[in-house]
Amino acid sequence: MNKTILTGIRSNSILTLGNYLGALLPMVRLANEYSKEWQVNIFVPDLHSIISDVDGDLKENTIRTLKYYLAAGLEINDNVHIYRQSYVPAHSELCWILNCVATMGETSRMIQYKEKSKGQESCNVGIFDYPILMAADILLYDATYIPLGEDQFQHIELTRNLAMRFNNRFGEIFTVPAKTSDQVKFMKLDEGLRIRDLLNPEKKMSKSTAAENSKIMLDDDPEKAAKKIMSATTDSLGKIKFDMFNQPGISNLLVIESQLTGLPLEDVVATWAGQTSYGDLKKKVASSVSAMLSEFQSKLASISDGEVYELLAKGETYANEVANKKLLEAQKAFNLR
Repeated sequence: MNKTILTGIRSNSILTLGNYLGALLPMVRLANEYSKEWQVNIFVPDLHSIISDVDGDLKENTIRTLKYYLAAGLEINDNVHIYRQSYVPAHSELCWILNCVATMGETSRMIQYKEKSKGQESCNVGIFDYPILMAADILLYDATYIPLGEDQFQHIELTRNLAMRFNNRFGEIFTVPAKTSDQVKFMKLDEGLRIRDLLNPEKKMSKSTAAENSKIMLDDDPEKAAKKIMSATTDSLGKIKFDMFNQPGISNLLVIESQLTGLPLEDVVATWAGQTSYGDLKKKVASSVSAMLSEFQSKLASISDGEVYELLAKGETYANEVANKKLLEAQKAFNLR
């Protein structure tokens, strides 16, 4: 059986340059590399999206998110499957079954739950339970590798534990995903790659930050985005050096330049190391950002909704077939079928 890679990005709002460089683009590169032999499942977790506020219309956001993948260069073939989570009911059904295998203790220890519920008198149950739904997303398709951010690694370990517990009780039904350390090796990401907030480079770039100049959105006017780079916070040391601790603003600009040009970070650093004109570096990065957005937005505009819906029709037929088969095995284990 071919291995399966599975990934998804919530469609709550427009993505930032940080989302693009840190998550979307690496996933597209992995998919293009491995889809010649492996199954690649790219889904929009719209059920996950509704545990928090959605900016705009979720249906429209979903189509736009899938267009992002295509505009970023995703190559479609018979092994690449695009689908919406809510259009595959097996996700919700298996989530309930796994709820009856998981414990309150392990779910309440999830860091994401603690952070999202902190300071609130109450929160919706979805915030508590979504790691179990995430486990269902993965286990329905026998996924081995799940490219995601490090803030989700704990959920991968939960998924592994649930799969092993289920298999120990009922037999080898679920494929146990690769452990976290193997996931990191597989993703081939630069360790700790995070695009930083342009105004406060101590933090990562976030779409939820109120200050507009702190982030670059994928729908920003290229010229406007270039101005944001020119106003980015740097430091008073007066010499370009890659040092995320002492010079996070300058280091962030070097990382962005490396990612957008495709040049190794060490080469970009070597080109600029020791130079004293922060303005020249900013101009170069601003030009790279502007060029990237112009090209990306042009490609995005050329992709029709009809093209996406055609891919979804094929992908959701495939996803339902695979997911229902696996769900049936889990249902039979509990004598539900």
